[in-house]
Amino acid sequence: MAVAKWNGVILAESNAVKEVEGNLYFPPDSVNREYMRESDTRSTCPWKGLAYYYDIVVGDDVNKDAAWNYPDPKPAAKEITGHVAFWKGVEVTP
Repeated sequence: MAVAKWNGVILAESNAVKEVEGNLYFPPDSVNREYMRESDTRSTCPWKGLAYYYDIVVGDDVNKDAAWNYPDPKPAAKEITGHVAFWKGVEVTP
């Protein structure tokens, strides 16, 4: 089971992650949204489309833009629609 963890808190865990460009994308229903706050940050990938970012908030600690997803990706990336990936110190184990 793949797990994403930060500051001792499990952010997501699933047996159904998708790996894209070395990142594990967790299905929407496997993510603990209690620790996620939508950010204003956006970026564009030429083949995946527009990414939306989230801050991870655990207690008083904030990890800015440490998660992202593609709510409406381009057709080539449709398999990760709504899936969430992590970085910036979030420990992700396959």
